Amino acid sequence: MLAKSYGSSVYGVDANVITIEVNVSQGTRFHMVGLPDNAIKESEHRIDAAIKYSGYKMPRQKVVINLAPADVKKEGSAYDLPIALGILSGSEQIFTQELGHYMIMGELALDGTLRPIKGVLPIAIEARKQGFKGFILPQENAAEAAIVNNLDVIPVSNLNDAIGVLEGRSEIKPMEMDTRDIFFTNLNDYEADFADVQGQENIKRALEIAAAGGHNVIMVGPPGAGKTMLAKRFPSILPPLSLTEALETTKIHSVAGRLGAHASLIATRPYRAPHHTISDVALVGGGVIYRRGCEPTEVNANNNTFRRNG
Repeated sequence: MLAKSYGSSVYGVDANVITIEVNVSQGTRFHMVGLPDNAIKESEHRIDAAIKYSGYKMPRQKVVINLAPADVKKEGSAYDLPIALGILSGSEQIFTQELGHYMIMGELALDGTLRPIKGVLPIAIEARKQGFKGFILPQENAAEAAIVNNLDVIPVSNLNDAIGVLEGRSEIKPMEMDTRDIFFTNLNDYEADFADVQGQENIKRALEIAAAGGHNVIMVGPPGAGKTMLAKRFPSILPPLSLTEALETTKIHSVAGRLGAHASLIATRPYRAPHHTISDVALVGGGVIYRRGCEPTEVNANNNTFRRNG
C-alpha cells in the first residue's frame, strides 16, 4: 500500500516541501531513494526500534521510501518521524485521512521519543504558505514554530502522541503565541546594557556617533582595555529591530541550531564574538555551498572555488 507524508528541507534560510512516499509491497528488504544522506539512510534502525517500542511492528516486506523531488539532496535526521508514520500507514497499522494535511518533522530516539531539530521557523513559514493544516513537531521546538500565525502547531513528545493526533484520539491542543506581544515585550531586553559602562567617555561618544550614523567601528588597544566589553553592549544603543528583521534573525539562528530548547522570537540585535584567528571566508559565512541539483562547492581562503567529491 502507498502512503504519503510531508516534511521539509532547508536551503539557506528558506524551506522547501519534501514529499515522503512509502510503498509497502510483497518482497523483502528496505530501500531508501531520493538522494538521502547517511543520517537519513541510518534512520531505518532508529525507526525499527522506535516502532517496536511504541507497540507496533516493522513490516517484514519490501519497503520503498522515496524522498521527492528525487534530484535534491536531503540531509539530517528530522525525517525520522514522517518516514515512521508513512510506514505505519502504508502497512495498515494506523488508519487516518490526516497524514497529508500536516507538515511533520522530528528525530526519533530508539524508545520512540522525539528529539529537537534545526530550522523549524522557516519550515513553519513554508507550511503556512503551502496551505498545510498544521505542523507536528517535537515539543522543544513548538515555541519557535508558534511564532507563525494561522498554523496549528502540534507539539508531541513521542511517536504514539503523533499517531494519536493523526487518528483523532489525542487531545493535544495547538500551541498559540502572540508574536507581536512577544516582540514588543522583549524589544530592548539586552543582557548587557551600554548604560552600565563607567568612564570611557571618548570611546562611548565615538560609538554613539557610529550608532546614530550607521558607521563601522574598529577598536584598537591592549588586552583589558574594554574593547569586547564595549562591543558587547553596543547593540543596546542601536535602533530596535523591526518585526521583519526579528523574523529574519530568528530564521538564521534556527537554521544554525543556536536558538536552544523552548526558544522563541529573537527581538534584540544579536552579538557575535568570533575568535581573532578566524579566516576571512569563515567570517563572512563561507564554507560548503549547496546549489539545487549541483554537487557541493567549497570556497577556500583565497576565494577560489573547487568541486568536492562525494
